[in-house]
Amino acid sequence: MEAYYYQRMTKPRQAAYHAMKTGFTALSPAFPVPRLDNRELSDIFFQLRLDCPEIFYVTGFTYRFYPGSDHVELIPEYLFEKSKIKEHQKALAARVEKLARPAKAMTPLEKERYIHDFICANVRYDKLKKPYSHEIIGPLGQGVGVCEGIAKSVKILCDALGLWCIIAISEANPEMGVKYRHAWNILKLDGQYVHLDATFDNSLGHDGVIRYDYFNLDDSRLFRDHQPVVYSVPACGKGDQFYYRAAKLSFTKIEDVVKRAQMAIRKDLPFVFHWRGGPLTREVLAELVQALEEAAQKRGRHAAVSFNRPQAVLQVRFPTELPGEAAEEEANEGE
Repeated sequence: MEAYYYQRMTKPRQAAYHAMKTGFTALSPAFPVPRLDNRELSDIFFQLRLDCPEIFYVTGFTYRFYPGSDHVELIPEYLFEKSKIKEHQKALAARVEKLARPAKAMTPLEKERYIHDFICANVRYDKLKKPYSHEIIGPLGQGVGVCEGIAKSVKILCDALGLWCIIAISEANPEMGVKYRHAWNILKLDGQYVHLDATFDNSLGHDGVIRYDYFNLDDSRLFRDHQPVVYSVPACGKGDQFYYRAAKLSFTKIEDVVKRAQMAIRKDLPFVFHWRGGPLTREVLAELVQALEEAAQKRGRHAAVSFNRPQAVLQVRFPTELPGEAAEEEANEGE
């Protein structure tokens, strides 16, 4: 698989990247790296670990330099001692192989959904943000992770299944209440680049329902609630692979929503759909809720509606009693 960020570096930065990768892979206590300033070395270190999620055991580094030398001595900060790293490497390699095995014969789109659904069903967002949650050892080894660890886990599983995949990183924006950078993935399917944010979908799923609000988005849809990227990434221009459109769960007419809702009520299933009949304004939402409630009442049920306004996706449950408000907005929980 192409080392995406490596390929976009200058020759001096590539030399430092290669030296770091070689030293980390050998678990060296210290090794020489071409002399660049601290900011450049930190940036290369970060991008290396986006390209290579299997380097999960290095959390940072210090370095020593000598006057007149064209190299610095880099001293890695390892998450575990050497023997423990090797144990984790062996366990994670086996874990990745075991997870990938059932999906080997699937189509690329089926593989992507398999990986997405595994994350949504088996990984819990780590609000305490432990160090290992930023690496694959969190989601794949402990079942917990933050966006960075989740995106790295998606990539290493995509790599194992032969899917082109990179990790995208967005800027923080404290003025808008975005305190941290955020990480997600970009995949290439049938020649098209698409965004996949398993962290956001993970935070939206409840009661066994897996959400696909951030499954195969184009740029215009993804950046409704994501900040600009730190590093340049391929343009994701087409929206025809967006999950709800591909699954024929994207509607422009309220009467079509009601028809599909009636099927869900009969089967006693929740109903998740995308609205593309214009902006999801308060007025439109009120009409949808009223129509869904009327359909539910005919079956002795109520419509409990939650919604993700930026992506115009609504989830409806049909309980016999309706607790609280009829509609409440979903809050994405990312890093």
